[in-house]
Amino acid sequence: MAMRMINIHEAKTHLSRLVEEAVKGEPFIIAKAGKAMVKVVPIEDNSAFASKRIGFMEGMYEIPDNFEEIDRELDKEIERLFYREDAE
Repeated sequence: MAMRMINIHEAKTHLSRLVEEAVKGEPFIIAKAGKAMVKVVPIEDNSAFASKRIGFMEGMYEIPDNFEEIDRELDKEIERLFYREDAE
């Protein structure tokens, strides 16, 4: 069975529908001026693309017990630099 060839204009116009069809097992080829450019097929295992944002840095850093004190000092330093209190 030959794979369906879709011209690029039609693919842009109907991309959502075409992608859904590809996911359901109907892959297709996108062509430009009658020349095949790309093949659209479903991804078999998309776990490599799954987003794992929450907790992705767990164990990679430690928050010091005196963080609030350090944060206040940094705020003072930023304010000092912003207003250039040390400038002549």
